[in-house]
Amino acid sequence: MAKKKPYLDNEGRALPYPWLINTVLFLVGGSQTVRLKFWSRHPRQAAERTLRDILAISRDTVYGREHHFDIILSASNAEDLFRLYRQYVPVNDSFETLRPYVERHKNGEENVLFPGKPDMYATTSGTTSEPKWVPMTHKYLKDVYGKMSHIWTWNFVKHRDRIFGGHIFPIVGKEVEGYAPDGTLYGSVSGVLVRDIPAIIKKHYTAPACVMSIADYGARNYTLMRMAMQHRDVTLWATANPSTILELMRTVDENAEELIEDIKCGTLSANFEISDNIREELYPYIQANPERAEELSRILREKGRLLPKDFWPWLQYLSTWKCGNTKIYMEKYMDDFDWDKTYYQELGYIATECRFGFALDESNESVLFPQFHYYEFVAEDELDSPNKHFLQIDELEQGKRYCAYVTTYSGLFRYNMNDLVEVGGKYYNTPTVHMVSKVNGIVSMTGEKLYEPQFIEAVHEAEKETGIKTKFFVGFAEVQDSRYHFYYEFENENITQEQADEFTKIVDKKLCEMNIEYEAKRASFRLHEPQAHILLNNAYARFKAACLRDGFRDGQFKFNLLMQDEKRRDKFSLIERLSTQILEQANAIDDAVRERKQRRLKQKQERKTGKLIHSASPAQRKENKETKAEQKAAAEAERLAQEAAMAAQKAAQPKVEEPKPVEQSATEATPQAAQPMKEEPNKETQA
Repeated sequence: MAKKKPYLDNEGRALPYPWLINTVLFLVGGSQTVRLKFWSRHPRQAAERTLRDILAISRDTVYGREHHFDIILSASNAEDLFRLYRQYVPVNDSFETLRPYVERHKNGEENVLFPGKPDMYATTSGTTSEPKWVPMTHKYLKDVYGKMSHIWTWNFVKHRDRIFGGHIFPIVGKEVEGYAPDGTLYGSVSGVLVRDIPAIIKKHYTAPACVMSIADYGARNYTLMRMAMQHRDVTLWATANPSTILELMRTVDENAEELIEDIKCGTLSANFEISDNIREELYPYIQANPERAEELSRILREKGRLLPKDFWPWLQYLSTWKCGNTKIYMEKYMDDFDWDKTYYQELGYIATECRFGFALDESNESVLFPQFHYYEFVAEDELDSPNKHFLQIDELEQGKRYCAYVTTYSGLFRYNMNDLVEVGGKYYNTPTVHMVSKVNGIVSMTGEKLYEPQFIEAVHEAEKETGIKTKFFVGFAEVQDSRYHFYYEFENENITQEQADEFTKIVDKKLCEMNIEYEAKRASFRLHEPQAHILLNNAYARFKAACLRDGFRDGQFKFNLLMQDEKRRDKFSLIERLSTQILEQANAIDDAVRERKQRRLKQKQERKTGKLIHSASPAQRKENKETKAEQKAAAEAERLAQEAAMAAQKAAQPKVEEPKPVEQSATEATPQAAQPMKEEPNKETQA
């Protein structure tokens, strides 16, 4: 049976062919694709050319003079250029080392990291409570972002040539969020690019940019789907995180009848908090379409749900992240689309700091752009080494993992992306990569990029606010549920679960104040409320002892206080304070054992003093019989409680796997870590 043509709907009607748009994209994007192919055949030459160009542009800036760019540029060949660059320019392992230079730009100073001032700043979360203000120069926005976007959109056409024959539904950030002290705007790079997109393409958007200014996430999600679902011919749906797709589909499920009524009447529900200014700006885009509403009603009656494969029969393209943690969310909606029609493509290795690369085919591998960025890499097994070997783009090996560093036209020099990437195949002679995870105490499930120092500071702030002190704490990310689990060992062993829950609410609030990405993901329901767990006394020593029993060497034992690691989390589940029911059973065992010991001690003393008579009186025999019955009942209660405790322990027991070393945290030097690890055979460890 022939495969169905993707541009035909269920009734055989075809999308129109967009001759004009395709011709323009061929001329613009096609020419840039030719250049990409050329430099991908010569990645080392491209790396040398790009690095020389970046250094030459910034030679006379504050940063360029401080780091001797003129000496570096005197190199006569690529090897000397790369060596001198490593020699004179230190690695920027975090944004904090660049922040003083960026602050000077923000306050109006020119020629600090690059000539002049930036066109804008892109804000994202940083290691401290202060967000990163990533500068974006005019050259970077136009010559890098712009040209990469031309290749990206032309790539759409190569896979689905009628993609611009209908409406497109991209979800981007807010264009303007505010202004720096010198008046330079800060906001979303994608929002700015959408603002500047040619009118020939912009007219195909389902909604204007003002939708992203709706403050309430529930109202924003409803408006996005209200504007998009009124169109039957949506052909492209693009958003970075798959969790956004899930949230928008949940919005449809919860408001299906209301959406249909709005589309029928040409209204926007008054049940959502949307400012009058935005409603007025949206008014020209809102259509009354009774026929479309009837079609949606029929789908809802017949199918029971409104799904993209039914209400968008011409959906040609879906583009999101598919690597790392995000594939957990992606798998939850795979049955909601018709993959014979819809081409699903990895969005690519894209971060606020730079567009590292993006996918051009059906694989999850991102093609790198050596003509736009200078890349360096450190092998995974050298991440903890004081003497790292920095590799060039043409020195990577397929199947191996590396930490990525980048130098850009926007003032990032040898900047550590803190991302672990794995090398796939090659695009001509240039390796492709895909994202695996964050490294060095950074966790990101839905793009929140939560840093270990932020978590530590939030716990300490909660201690100050509540007066509750911790002896030890650790956080784990659970990707399946989009939730953090925070484990605490409190100084006061009588802290209740209710108190721990309130403590965690304050930690959550502090994290929202410190991390704008975390706050956004919590507000949009992509990240659920964190859950509190109470640990037994001496938790760190117990955990370390368990790891050493599993094969870790004491001298190699390292530990982060924030991580995504189910195996290590399972170990903490075993030393979590038991539930009230099991604790009551354990207390009953203790009482029974204590009474039996006291009774035996008394009998032993009576034998020694001759008071215990073998020929006991009837009253004494009756008392002894009652004592034996009590002992038997206590033993039975002990047996039942032990079975319950063993069952609970077996349920929480992790699978035995080869242990991996854990990362060293700067905060490991805690009093708890310094305690000797004695495995006392007390009732807690037995339970």
